Amino acid sequence: MPPHPHPLTHRLVPSPAGRIHLVEQGSGPLVLLLHGFPESWYSWRHQLPALAAAGYRAVAIDVRGYGRSSRPEATSAYRMLDLVEDNVAVVHALGERSAVLVGHDWGATIAATSALVRPDVFRAVALLSVPYTPPGGPRPSEVFAHIGGEDEEFYVSYFQEPGRAEAEIEPDVRGWLAGFYAALSADTMPEPGAPDPHFVTRGGNGGSEGDGTLRERFPRDRRPSWLTDHELDVYAEEFERTGMTGALARYRNMDRDWEDLTNGGHTGAPVTQPSLFIGGSLDASTTWLADAIKAYPVTLPALTGSHILEGCGHWVQQERPAETNALLTDWLKSLPSLPAATTTTDGGH
Repeated sequence: MPPHPHPLTHRLVPSPAGRIHLVEQGSGPLVLLLHGFPESWYSWRHQLPALAAAGYRAVAIDVRGYGRSSRPEATSAYRMLDLVEDNVAVVHALGERSAVLVGHDWGATIAATSALVRPDVFRAVALLSVPYTPPGGPRPSEVFAHIGGEDEEFYVSYFQEPGRAEAEIEPDVRGWLAGFYAALSADTMPEPGAPDPHFVTRGGNGGSEGDGTLRERFPRDRRPSWLTDHELDVYAEEFERTGMTGALARYRNMDRDWEDLTNGGHTGAPVTQPSLFIGGSLDASTTWLADAIKAYPVTLPALTGSHILEGCGHWVQQERPAETNALLTDWLKSLPSLPAATTTTDGGH
């Protein structure tokens, strides 16, 4: 088999965090791919070659706290505005002036916020799985604390307490990841009526002592059809090396993000650049935030397509790569041409 005309290239580029690890393929207008939790650049393995073949410079990063990117010690170093500046730094390090953003899960929120606060750099945005909701409203921690009631605790609140989720996950990273991926995949998620894997059973004292775990609600002995042993190993090996704290820090900054964005004058602000949404019909993110999708004419006024993939779970671009690739490439082709690069630096160090 002849070599791919655009092989994958790994590099490290400088950022406010220290460094960002990225993987790129292809040449042409820059498309920056942002992953969610608990993933890495590798979640875009099916999109990189497809976008390269379609004439784009596809770049998937390890978000700050993941993989080979820097992992600052302070929890506050993972606030949303810091991640936005990482994305800007990647664009500039690659010798470009602007980019299109594509994000999944937390990456979708990072992408939308990047487009919101830096429209000079990010000219279009595609959101996968998690719909856009403008900044504002009640303080996030207060909202999440009331989800689940007395008997159950919402996973976001569980993740927000330092060290608590790490104690569950890190003794068996591979097993936990396999269960988490299965719990949110269309072909392996729990049956209707089974305990919801987005919640933890509360202990009798209402605190963390004696509480259950997320893992006890995960499917057992089931592997999603999209996930091979090798692919699971790639994810697990990275988190076994880095630990989970950097990844979980995203959840631990939600109140800071709320303060930063509301104080920064972004309350209720729409994202006005051309946009695209792709979700799964069986994904809780899509069903819980159905009202956010209905609000797109106001919150995403330049939306050119909103697609719900029937029978698809949370891991959209991995569960349904061919459909996702087709939607992304068609959308990208509909966008005005990107400006040419200003320099030809390779950005590595």
